[in-house]
Amino acid sequence: MTQITRKAARRTVEIAPDAIDAEVLLSWYGETARDLPWRRPGVTAWQILMSEIMLQQTPVVRVEPIWREWVARWPVPSAMAAVTPAEVLRAWGKLGYPRRALRLRECARVLATDYGDEVPDDVEVLLGLPGIGAYTARAVACFAYGQRVPVVDTNVRRVVARAVHGRAEAGNPSSRDLPETEALLPRSVERAAVFSAALMELGATVCTARNPDCARCPLPKCAWISAGRPVADVARRVQKYEGTDRQARGRLLDVLRGAGGPVERVRLDLAWTRDPGQRARALDSLLVDGLIEQTADGLFALAGEGGSDPKD
Repeated sequence: MTQITRKAARRTVEIAPDAIDAEVLLSWYGETARDLPWRRPGVTAWQILMSEIMLQQTPVVRVEPIWREWVARWPVPSAMAAVTPAEVLRAWGKLGYPRRALRLRECARVLATDYGDEVPDDVEVLLGLPGIGAYTARAVACFAYGQRVPVVDTNVRRVVARAVHGRAEAGNPSSRDLPETEALLPRSVERAAVFSAALMELGATVCTARNPDCARCPLPKCAWISAGRPVADVARRVQKYEGTDRQARGRLLDVLRGAGGPVERVRLDLAWTRDPGQRARALDSLLVDGLIEQTADGLFALAGEGGSDPKD
């Protein structure tokens, strides 16, 4: 955590204690919360960490079956640390942003060797682990250990922007969102953790970005409604996927995931024929990111499957 982020998290923010009615929100959450498997009793901090990594920029419906498979296959960090990067990448499937999978494996190795196969409960310690950013560290501390820490994703940021400030949200969460979100948390540690989950649930299921269902919102007051539901000054750009380098990378990875071993360059060339220059760029980026590797005889394979030491 940078010094700037620490200062932002400690900054005092003047927000009315009833800006969001905690009692109402908690009651609503208790009655309507989705039955997500990582919310159930008995789920470990490691399994919650896996869910948080998977859920970044990926819908729940795509994550849930993969998460269930991973929980059964790698119930503790040491189980994942013992397999090759290729096995983790293949199991990641098409969740997208596969570097997350490699970083999670790196994290598993550190947890297995340095933390006795346990996930730390301290935000600062979590931030020192591979692949763990500000959001994920707080999410694990809150949802796995019930701590009173602000957890801000795009859903939470949207709810606070609308309900408290009366403006349409625009932009991504940042350290500046932490103090005001913390100011909304109930003083009770136990209630604060549930409140964080409820706030996120409200943004994900009711106070959505495109079509908020205000008729189903449990909050008795909302500054955004009072202000006439203003639109954002800057329209959020919708990131396209078709024809992008990211799609090209995905096609190349698909070939290697399905091959079960090193393949010749021509197999990759056939996977993306629309733009040879883009294909070469995508291939180079996969090599640089450590997602794939090239063998001594010029073949290509998933990381750890081309003859390199899987512990590297």
